Amino acid sequence: MFKSVLEQDRAAVVLCDLQHTIVYMNPAAVARYANRGGAALVGKSLLDCHNAASGAMIEKVVAWFAADKGHNLVYTYRNVKENKDVYMVALRDGDGTLIGYYEKHEYRSPETMALYDFGD
Repeated sequence: MFKSVLEQDRAAVVLCDLQHTIVYMNPAAVARYANRGGAALVGKSLLDCHNAASGAMIEKVVAWFAADKGHNLVYTYRNVKENKDVYMVALRDGDGTLIGYYEKHEYRSPETMALYDFGD
């Protein structure tokens, strides 16, 4: 059921473990990052997709997540061109132990789909 939620999300979702290995990409992420390898990125290091400065910030955020179970969300970027905010989010197991992280994109543009448009 949880995978279905991610599969239907229109925003890119890339899940990483604590070694920064990409363990899952939803279809939106595969499409968004097609020019960088798309689905072939699964199993590779997320750090290979970033410059040294970005990699250092990713490491800093993960260390902050690990420092306290209450540290779970960091605002990382504003993309004016796409009208979205980007966050890093901690992934934790049932005991609250940090097991990974993901990047969350929140688009701020109003929805263009008609209300309850079933496409009939």
